[in-house]
Amino acid sequence: MSRVSLRTKLIAAMLALVAWTLLVIGAASVSLLRSYLIDRVDEQVAKLSVQTLARLAHSGDLTYSMQRLPPEGLVQVVEADGTVGPSAAGESVTGRPSPADLPPPGDIATRASDGVSWRVKTVSLPSGRTLVTAIGLGGVTQITTRLGLIVVLGGAVVLALAGLLGIVLVRRSLRPLAEIERTAGSIAAGNMSSRIPDRDPRTEVGRLARSLNGMLAQIEKAFDDRSRSEAAARESEERMRRFVADASHELRTPLTSIRGYAEFHRQAPQTDVTRLMRRIESEAERMSLLVDDLLLLARLDQQRPLQSKPVDLLAIAGDAVQDARILAPGRSISLAVEGTTAPIVPGDEVRLRQVVGNLMSNALTHTPDGVPVTVTVGAAGSEAFVEVADKGPGMTADEAARVFERFYRADPARTHDESSGTGLGLSIVSSLVKAHGGTVTVETSPGTGAAFRVVLRLEPEHD
Repeated sequence: MSRVSLRTKLIAAMLALVAWTLLVIGAASVSLLRSYLIDRVDEQVAKLSVQTLARLAHSGDLTYSMQRLPPEGLVQVVEADGTVGPSAAGESVTGRPSPADLPPPGDIATRASDGVSWRVKTVSLPSGRTLVTAIGLGGVTQITTRLGLIVVLGGAVVLALAGLLGIVLVRRSLRPLAEIERTAGSIAAGNMSSRIPDRDPRTEVGRLARSLNGMLAQIEKAFDDRSRSEAAARESEERMRRFVADASHELRTPLTSIRGYAEFHRQAPQTDVTRLMRRIESEAERMSLLVDDLLLLARLDQQRPLQSKPVDLLAIAGDAVQDARILAPGRSISLAVEGTTAPIVPGDEVRLRQVVGNLMSNALTHTPDGVPVTVTVGAAGSEAFVEVADKGPGMTADEAARVFERFYRADPARTHDESSGTGLGLSIVSSLVKAHGGTVTVETSPGTGAAFRVVLRLEPEHD
């Protein structure tokens, strides 16, 4: 039975219920009709008995009664010794009730004789005789048999129609389950975005579909979060691998230089010690700067909170321009201000100075000597900005997309000073700006220069 489908079980149960209902209704109908017809026959028997008694009292014979008998009617007198006396019978009478099996006087009862059923009434007459009036039940049996046949044939038709209607209704009712099954199969195949079609939320199926879709959405979100987490972990691992490799490479260069100079001094002690020590010191400073930058990035990656106090962004930009003019006296470096007031932002002044300084150093390093550099400070709405722009060689879209990556260096042909920098300056800018809740972007194209723009939120009282 467990192999039988739910659809078959439902249809079979429905047909069984309909068949049982038809059987009960049919049996009740036949029984009620038979009872009604027998009551009518009893009325005829009683009436016939009264008429016969009146006729006997008037004429002493049964001639008048015979003329008025129904087709299955019977009137007879049973003598005191049990023999049948005068009698009269209708045209359809084929037998007679047995004189030995008569009901008590005054009662109407069913008696069968020679395969024929009768409704019989007896009345006691003088001299010990008994008047018997009876009507056969052949007509009643015929009518009820026909009704039973009609009930059976009609029930069969109704059962067939109910079966067809049940198939249609069950299929329609189980369609949502089929959709749920298809959706589950699709999800099992890997399509986590599959959903059950919406139904009327006022129905049980509609509420079930809504609940299942909500559950599927949560499952999909969990899988997406897990996939993103795994992808982020793989990406982080790859970045760490590249970071370690790049850091090792960057540290190896000054270490190799220091070792080379020391080896050279050991092999040629008569060489200029001062010049060798100056070169060793230079490489050590380069290595120290690299380690400091790496430590700063590590602290920023750990999302350690920075100091926060009101910082004058215009003052920081002005100091950076002044420092750059001293370091590069031959360069055209200008400061522009948009607005009438100096923008004040919350943040760590030392780190914000490092941001502007790194952007300025990047512009001076990657542009020729005659290219002007402009620093612009201003505010718009609830945000302040500082922009460092140059008219240098610019960058391609691919280079601009990677310019904030750690240890990334652009084409050496675009670099004015190949020996300076660790490749971490713009990475530090990006991390520091992000730690301040701001953004840094670059607009550039080959031959048009580059503009690095840092956007920070203003202090509330300066919005």
